[in-house]
Amino acid sequence: MITTTLALLMLAQEGEVPRTETPRPQARSMTITKLGIVATSQTLAATAGAKVLEAGGNAIDAAIAANAAEGLMEPNANGIGGDLFAIVYEAKTKKIYALNSSGWAPTGLDVGLLESKGIKKMPNLGIYSVTIPGAVAGWEALHKKFGKIAWNQLFDPAIHYAENGFPVTEIIGAGWKSSQKKCEMSEEGKSVYMPGGKIPQVGEVFKNPRLAKTFRQIKAEGRNGFYRGPVAEAIVAESKRLGGTVTLADLSEFQPEWVDPISTTYRGWTVYELPPNSAGIAALSMLNIMEKFPLADWGHNSTKALHLMIEAKKLAYADMLKYVGDPRFSKVPVAEMLSKDLATKHASEIDLTKASCRVTPANLISMSRLPGADTTYMTITDAEGNMVSLIQSNFAGFGSGVVPQGVGFMMHNRGGLFTLEKNEPNTLAPRKRPLHTIIPAHPGLYGEGRHAHRLWHHGRLEPEPGACAVRCECSRLWPQRPVGDGGAALHQGQL
Repeated sequence: MITTTLALLMLAQEGEVPRTETPRPQARSMTITKLGIVATSQTLAATAGAKVLEAGGNAIDAAIAANAAEGLMEPNANGIGGDLFAIVYEAKTKKIYALNSSGWAPTGLDVGLLESKGIKKMPNLGIYSVTIPGAVAGWEALHKKFGKIAWNQLFDPAIHYAENGFPVTEIIGAGWKSSQKKCEMSEEGKSVYMPGGKIPQVGEVFKNPRLAKTFRQIKAEGRNGFYRGPVAEAIVAESKRLGGTVTLADLSEFQPEWVDPISTTYRGWTVYELPPNSAGIAALSMLNIMEKFPLADWGHNSTKALHLMIEAKKLAYADMLKYVGDPRFSKVPVAEMLSKDLATKHASEIDLTKASCRVTPANLISMSRLPGADTTYMTITDAEGNMVSLIQSNFAGFGSGVVPQGVGFMMHNRGGLFTLEKNEPNTLAPRKRPLHTIIPAHPGLYGEGRHAHRLWHHGRLEPEPGACAVRCECSRLWPQRPVGDGGAALHQGQL
């Protein structure tokens, strides 16, 4: 589970705190802010984003700063060697924008090449699992479209902590330790992630001067500091050393894509996701199926409700794995997959008394067994009411195990989600993007009301039932559910 930290600007606590007699189930007091909220899985990364808000930046600026710091501080889960997806709500236009910055397979990497090397199953480790990282290109696309302060102001917190160090926290430290074998795959990996020959302990100060140097290049040159020049050359050199096919053109020619978000309605809420090649369509399909049942009567996390979610996931995933791939290579029947008529049909196929014993698609079995780790997600809002739902990931813990010389980051293994089965929507091909598990989301509007600030994510292939449970809560499906010791925040900006 991702542990969420809210970095709220305490200087904004001027004036009277609103008082309410409404019963509050949480144990913590609210923190009041006028400038915005940054929620990440690492406290210092959240602070990096909050400092950008304090300096006059908006939610988009803060998201980039927080994500840069997060990649340094939680390297097992994310970093500039991975991909990025984001949904942005722009307050002044009241529009929702979606960015797909998932990278493509390198030139020369295809089924025939792997078969010629005796590889019969898509690798989940090593150079053949590497696709072009999209994170840095995604940052630049976000900033060019929405940024408020200068690009070179966004990376100072990450550079500071990379050069001076930060204490490793418990959950991140545990994930780091569990991926030790990947850190040991190369001398460069050991040098970067195992200083002194061992995984950093909880509380130990970790520095990454190589990554600080890379951040300085990105700060000075934008995306060209990553996709051209020394960093790109280091990636290509490491690929060549390992027998890979990544070229300088694969890096320099990669571009993120602004896409129209897809959506469905769920009990009055309009819920938005990224379209394929993202798996977001499966989450929306699940909501359509679940809407046909009286979950409110069954209770939160009841046996009956969980059974329904699991069965809905089976049906949604069977469709996703059959039809979803990179839409640049094959047509994905999005409208049909999101239709309420299909949901009605699928709902009629669910037996509420027992699990379905139908054969699970072979791809679903193999993909669900892939090793993975928590994905990094963050959500930010600012005083103007802009909102960012951003997710960024290495896929499995520490990704592919491939660490180019001198750059301070590990390459992701997102290509492991391709299939080597021929003539499938998700079959490996050069310059093709794989089926992608990470999805940001936005709960949109309830009727004619305001946009909700509660944004969420998931990664890997397993968590859609949990993600849908959050969506159900957002629809006030289980209004009496206690939130325990969760923090509460009151934002006084224009939401």
